[in-house]
Amino acid sequence: MSKPNIIVTRHVYPEALDHLAPHFNITDNQADKSYSLDEWIALLSQQDGALTMGIEPVNEQVLSACPKLRICANLSVGYNNFDVPAMTRHKVVATNAPDVLTETTADFGFALMMATARRITEGENYIRRGDWHKWKLDFFCGAEVHGSTLGIIGMGRIGQAIARRAAHGFGMKVIYHNRSRLALDKEADCKAQYVSKAELLQTADHVVLVVPYSKEAHHTIGAAELALMKPTATLVNIARGGIVDDAALAQALQSGQIAAAGLDVFEGEPKVHPDLLTCHNLVLTPHIASSTKSTRLGMAMLAANNLISFFNEGHVLTPLNPEVLS
Repeated sequence: MSKPNIIVTRHVYPEALDHLAPHFNITDNQADKSYSLDEWIALLSQQDGALTMGIEPVNEQVLSACPKLRICANLSVGYNNFDVPAMTRHKVVATNAPDVLTETTADFGFALMMATARRITEGENYIRRGDWHKWKLDFFCGAEVHGSTLGIIGMGRIGQAIARRAAHGFGMKVIYHNRSRLALDKEADCKAQYVSKAELLQTADHVVLVVPYSKEAHHTIGAAELALMKPTATLVNIARGGIVDDAALAQALQSGQIAAAGLDVFEGEPKVHPDLLTCHNLVLTPHIASSTKSTRLGMAMLAANNLISFFNEGHVLTPLNPEVLS
């Protein structure tokens, strides 16, 4: 019996390819080439399955041109590259990679919040420029973290993990806003209080965004929301580009409307809004919140195991549209 054909759309660890090799004929992209839409459709149309990276579109246009396709396994937890209803109509299984990256991403989100609050990037750049000649009492005074109020928008697995770090490790008051309120036992575990979005923005000393991207979530934080925040507050986005209006954020940072921000994701990344690059009170990282070797390998292996389980056993580990399987 011939093996199914799959495509691995970007560079992955060799261990993941070795894991897939006994089960599939693999078209890989270890050179990490970016595809045009026409190239992507031409390649995908020859495949039974795909291991995708959260950036390649799988929508009505693509699916209509790829009748052989049966499953797409995103390596990321986010899946805004998938049109899940369209995939369901075309009977294509969609999977993502939750859980395996929760704790690592929460570590990073908390670290980025602390770096932003305590002006670490500003201090490092000051030294590197050769500007440090003496110590002063008010030298790079930042914002308190311990005992302050943390506001989390998006209280899924990662948001809850950040809340636990804040409440149990740093004695922070944790408030959150979510599409729906958590169960009371989960709130107690996180020591978190549900509030409206407006109250969160007005009250929090530090705001962390962990909301998944959707059309409804686009520009969750824009000029109006930034205007509600304290002038001493910080904003951190480890969610997705487009959750924040980057142009409005740049203006808020330049005017002192808020104190500082930390961004791991950007609208139109890898391009970054040029006004952000002029902001001294901004910590920038290149979409690396889940980037440890063990976590990224775990994400790749979970995506691989979704493909293997589907073709060998008829089920998947982390389905987004389980109705296709039934």
